[in-house]
Amino acid sequence: MKIRQISVFLENQPGRLSTLCRILADAGVNLSTLTLAETGEFGLLRLITPEVDKAQQIIAAAGYAVTTTEVVALQVPDRPGGLASVLRALEAAGISVEYMYAFAMRAGGDAVMVFRFDDMDRAIAVLQAAGVNVFSPVDLFGAWA
Repeated sequence: MKIRQISVFLENQPGRLSTLCRILADAGVNLSTLTLAETGEFGLLRLITPEVDKAQQIIAAAGYAVTTTEVVALQVPDRPGGLASVLRALEAAGISVEYMYAFAMRAGGDAVMVFRFDDMDRAIAVLQAAGVNVFSPVDLFGAWA
């Protein structure tokens, strides 16, 4: 179950992130999770929202460089070694993690993490075979999806 993630390039200048967040808030777009990485003169903002198409249109209309990418949200046991057990299954299958970050909610007491893999479909199959819960958009957003 892949989820669409929005990526936005932001200049590393005061107020750029704040302005973008206000634009989305004014349009009624809820941000479920996000991460920001610095890449020199620019930052790369990755965000997940139940309203991907609406958010992407608003961001583009505001003049930002925006793309979408598929990612996977997993249920990761919230205990020592929980993440290690998930990663072990991927390692055994020769699948690389390109990046990951935490989701802003918890399901059943466990952590929810967002991953980008070098082979998304194979990673999903390996994880499901290992008993890892791979969330669909409906699992994460319910009626929003």
